[in-house]
Amino acid sequence: MSKRLFISEKPSVANEFAKALKINGRKNDGYIEAEDTIITWCVGHLVTMSYPEAYDTKLKKWSIETLPFLPKEFLYEVIPNVSKQFNIVKGLLNRKDVTAIYVCTDSGREGEYIYRLVDQLAQVDKNKEKRRVWIDSQTEEEILRGIKEAKPLSAYDNLAGSAYLRAQEDYLMGINFSRILTLKYGQTVTNYLNTGKWSAISVGRVMTCVLGMVVRREREIRAFVKTPFYRVLASIDASGKEFEGEWRAVEGSKYFNSHLLYKENGFKEKKSAEILIDEISVNQPIQAVIEQIEKKKEKKNPPLLYNLAELQNECSRIFKISPDDTLKRVQELYEKKLVTYPRTDARVLSTAVAKEIHKNIGGLKNYQYGQEYANEILSNGSYKNISSTRYVNDKQITDHYAIIPTGQGLSALNSLNSTSVKIYEIIVRRFLSIFYPPAEYQKISLISKIEKESFFSNFKVLINQGYLKVVTNSFDKRNKDAVSENDENSGGEESEDMKFDTSLIDIIKNLKKGMSLPVNNLAIKEGETSPPKRYNSGSLILAMENAGQLIEDDELRAQIKGSGIGTSATRAEILNKLVKITYLNLNKKTQIITPTQLGEVIFDVVNASIRSLLNPELTASWEKGLTYVADGEISMKEYSEKLEGFVSRMTNGVKNLNNQNQLLKIFNEAALFYK
Repeated sequence: MSKRLFISEKPSVANEFAKALKINGRKNDGYIEAEDTIITWCVGHLVTMSYPEAYDTKLKKWSIETLPFLPKEFLYEVIPNVSKQFNIVKGLLNRKDVTAIYVCTDSGREGEYIYRLVDQLAQVDKNKEKRRVWIDSQTEEEILRGIKEAKPLSAYDNLAGSAYLRAQEDYLMGINFSRILTLKYGQTVTNYLNTGKWSAISVGRVMTCVLGMVVRREREIRAFVKTPFYRVLASIDASGKEFEGEWRAVEGSKYFNSHLLYKENGFKEKKSAEILIDEISVNQPIQAVIEQIEKKKEKKNPPLLYNLAELQNECSRIFKISPDDTLKRVQELYEKKLVTYPRTDARVLSTAVAKEIHKNIGGLKNYQYGQEYANEILSNGSYKNISSTRYVNDKQITDHYAIIPTGQGLSALNSLNSTSVKIYEIIVRRFLSIFYPPAEYQKISLISKIEKESFFSNFKVLINQGYLKVVTNSFDKRNKDAVSENDENSGGEESEDMKFDTSLIDIIKNLKKGMSLPVNNLAIKEGETSPPKRYNSGSLILAMENAGQLIEDDELRAQIKGSGIGTSATRAEILNKLVKITYLNLNKKTQIITPTQLGEVIFDVVNASIRSLLNPELTASWEKGLTYVADGEISMKEYSEKLEGFVSRMTNGVKNLNNQNQLLKIFNEAALFYK
């Protein structure tokens, strides 16, 4: 009797498939077998790329003469500590009664690679039927849909090609560049840092670029010189209520385009500000005349849904946990069927999912912090037109749509720790918020004239909560009214705008052009410029997603999507590695990231030898190239030729360098900060 074989990435996933398929088969060592079905699993990667010595024993010794190392064909081998499971899987794949193989590894590039390597080394009969199960959550309904709609494995050949190339790229750059830089500069670095032990210089396509981002930021902060500036503020009286006006040197001002200005709203010297106050205080009592008043309403839409980078940034900010920790926790939520697939770059839903979204919302009627909103959304039908909004866009989805709650598995919340439960809450609230109208604000802008100088006042007050009533987390201890605007960002500027006395706003609304108001006081407020902020673990992940730019604006980020450094699946791992090899420091309490002295030394070595490795745009272009392979826009051969050419040129370029002495001077500049 012929049998179907299902192969998953982990034992836990295999169990979910067994439950969905209602299989109560015999549990064997490494697989489950029933009458017509077998379910087995990998344990992550079972196969890896072979080290150079597998090609030639002479390559075990690092030597400049053997570089660049560019094999014509790549060799692979079974990872020793999982060889038992590999042999079990290999045996099952090649059983004669197994006629159909369903590949159920994680639905993404890495999951595809895990299976393809096993298939390659197991030498599975090419004539066997192989189908790919592609799912977005581990609910029974989604698993059964994935099996029913499984496409031939060959439909994913381009994705597999990009997976092979990504691994080969990391391998070739890692081995060639780490070896050539270690051979050329390793002793110099060891002697300089006086570590006593010779150690390899570790570089990689993505990790070195990320190191560069952190080191450059640290050096910008060091080079920053605070500049004081002086603003002039007027306290203006409106029917017994005071409001503030800020002076600006706009056209018509005596100081328009003056060399005395730091910016249009401040002077370089305090004396200049004092002179201005003297000039406009000549006529007593001082009066401010309303020259312009503008009232308008402003709407603020709910933010886009979470992808992994956005969620990692949020969790770093709120919970002070690392991106790696966030990924582990949201992966657990996924495996407990609570949320959809976490390793996604998309922040929108697909049209197909939007049609069935009422099911996700309906499930949340049983969730403590979703019940009220889910009932409201379902009763008013606001979910019905979601397909016509910015939250649904098939073109912005590659492998998976955004992270959203499934509406299922709620009983599993009792088995999770408190942080994981809170992460689930923020995912639910972000999801439900998109079915609510925008928040509405009343904005009033005033320009008042004192003599011939202009003073500006801005007021903004919330008049309709809209989606904001959904997004305030239950564990947020701050005043809900003051923070509701800020739950989606870092709690920035808007909170001050929302604290205006409503009676003052009523007075301001009734002011008219030409009215004269008494000025109670003119004061100088000293400020100073701020240095750039250090990255924290979350903002660094966001910067990686955006090719080295920290872009917080939803629309701008959507425009350059797909131009990131690394992928949603690898960014946390890369940051982890940089901390582990002590090139970066991660403060666990604050999640602030800084370079170590060793990290700065390695940065300087790379900057003086293979500078392009530090270029975020170039690193992102390699990732974009892999996307082109996955989409079938360029061939594996084209990409391989470009890759080998780059590795060869860079490696040979380092061979001809003789700049160790100049590097010592550069090392000394950074060393001043590590005394």
